[in-house]
Amino acid sequence: MAHVPAQAQAFPQYFSSFSVDVSPLKAKGLGPFADLVGQAALEQLRRSFADRVDPRGPRFVLVITGIFLTPFPDGGGARWRGRGGGGGGSDGMDGEALAVGPRGQILARHPQHAARDPDTSSLDPDEQGRAVAMAQHYVWWLRRRLG
Repeated sequence: MAHVPAQAQAFPQYFSSFSVDVSPLKAKGLGPFADLVGQAALEQLRRSFADRVDPRGPRFVLVITGIFLTPFPDGGGARWRGRGGGGGGSDGMDGEALAVGPRGQILARHPQHAARDPDTSSLDPDEQGRAVAMAQHYVWWLRRRLG
């Protein structure tokens, strides 16, 4: 039997419910910040997949495993590239979308990384606003990738 990579699994088209698991972020000490990210992602999931609700479908669970907000939102770190510095000016998020069956079995999974350029400056970094925008962007890409 051939091994099928996770990305090749067919993701269901309809879901009975949506939830976001931010426990990996909380384990990293992000506490209320993780809750903010989770709530933004959940609201965007409900909007982005509103046409995919069917009580007979599996649950859609988004597990957010990491978030990175660049310390150089205006690209100011670019001059440090090549010197071992943090270079670049993108925020990013890692996670995995899961289709979970009625007995808790994982029917399909879709790991994903998304990045976006923040629309703020290092003088006014607005970490909370950037985290919300990153969560929304991440879900937008999920919808695009999952069809």
